[in-house]
Amino acid sequence: MNSPQTERAPLIIRMHPDDNVAVIVRAGGMPAGTEVAPGVVLREHVPQGHKVALEDIPKGGEVRRYDVVIGRALEDLGTGRWVNEKLLAMPEAVGLSGLPMATRPAPVREPLEGHTFMGYRNADGSVGTRNLLAITTTVQCVAGVVEHAARRIREELLPKYPNVDGVVALNHTYGCGVAIDAPTAIIPIRTVRNLSLNPNFGGEVMVVSLGCEKLQPERLEIPGAILLKQEDSDTTGLDVVCLQDEQHLGFNDMIESIMARAERHLARLNARRREPCPASSLVVGMQCGGSDAFSGITANPTLGFAADLLVRAGATVMFSENTEVRDGVRQLTERAATPEVAQDIIRELGWYDDYLKLGQVDRSANTTPGNKKGGLSNIVEKAMGSIVKSGSSAISGVLSPGERLADRGITKGLVYTATPASDFICGTLQLAAGMNLHIFTTGRGTPYGLAECPVIKVATRTDLARRWHDLMDVNAGRIADGEATIETLGWEVFHLMLDVASGRETCAEKLKLYNALTLFNPAPVT
Repeated sequence: MNSPQTERAPLIIRMHPDDNVAVIVRAGGMPAGTEVAPGVVLREHVPQGHKVALEDIPKGGEVRRYDVVIGRALEDLGTGRWVNEKLLAMPEAVGLSGLPMATRPAPVREPLEGHTFMGYRNADGSVGTRNLLAITTTVQCVAGVVEHAARRIREELLPKYPNVDGVVALNHTYGCGVAIDAPTAIIPIRTVRNLSLNPNFGGEVMVVSLGCEKLQPERLEIPGAILLKQEDSDTTGLDVVCLQDEQHLGFNDMIESIMARAERHLARLNARRREPCPASSLVVGMQCGGSDAFSGITANPTLGFAADLLVRAGATVMFSENTEVRDGVRQLTERAATPEVAQDIIRELGWYDDYLKLGQVDRSANTTPGNKKGGLSNIVEKAMGSIVKSGSSAISGVLSPGERLADRGITKGLVYTATPASDFICGTLQLAAGMNLHIFTTGRGTPYGLAECPVIKVATRTDLARRWHDLMDVNAGRIADGEATIETLGWEVFHLMLDVASGRETCAEKLKLYNALTLFNPAPVT
């Protein structure tokens, strides 16, 4: 992973023959006077990942990358000029009418058979890659109590149950002080419900509530199949510890009650064992964060190749991030398996356009200072690099925010899971959808991780992989260095996913780097 950049690495990478800009490859950039291609001499120092004009581009002329117009020149840009965000006017968003609907058949590929991993089978047919006790919460008020209880469970109870990988508190900032009956309140409510049903939790649902909150436990509407019979009662119902119950005499009594309930679930989880499961049982969420110009050159194309392998193996692959696919909407609707799927994509992206308008912003608000420092001039360029991680398979289904794959009857294939582009919200919604394995690409670098699901981190550049050697699991920068191909690295990532699903720890797991869950709540706060 830590290979230095080699002399085999090109000086620039041009994504399409019709592009009139290319990206500087070398770490540290290239100085003025360097001939980076025949007849293309840099007029100034151009940083790594940034674009150089390959021909004269007049003021108002198209600037093309990925054979897509990513902007128009705000002034004359001579050959060899550094082309950055300050010199480009962003194009208008593509309209959502008159789009191609399921017009491009997916490539026909042979099924990929015989690949397995060691997972935990669940009664509902899903498979976990980890064996975790999850404690669902109905309101943020109980978060401190639940965190305290979870710490004691880890220290005092987990040693007695060695087959349980850990305990996670599904804390969030929702539950009260909100317009609980607003139409869009369904998004955070179903997210909390579906998080508790994630395959990595083995069907063991335990809830801690305060008592007076708006999000009462019964509003979660947990499916009856996983309601638990209380061992001290003849009734069947959701396993809830309510902190305001009169039986609790002080803080320690609350903690003891949570721990007592937890031990029952731990005993059942501890009886589970890993067993061979087909690769078709994987539900992989793909995401990128801290993106740079190499995201669309190395890491995301690698994930796209691996996504096609997973689909061939019968697995489910989710890609997301509304604003980071919005400018590629034509690519999505034409790849839809049916016109109905294409229409679902349009519905979700149109809804999100309206959501952004309410906040008086548009998709351009997505790009960060780090994205621009890494060479991404605007959201159009970023979207073209982001969308490639979906591969080339047909899009077989669409999920609205907070929905669960099983609720839509989706059991395999490539799925567009509509989410905001925020790393934390996207990850939370993919967990709620049923993700049991996460893979995350980054160019600028992020210590992102999830306690609820293993996260494989892929660096876009060798320099990042070298500096963050204990935070990155894969160095996709080897592609830009000329040391690997998208195909060879795609197969490597595919096999790594099977290994991690079987229990191999990721860098984030070894360091216990876990981000908080973040619900998407477009409803009003009262």
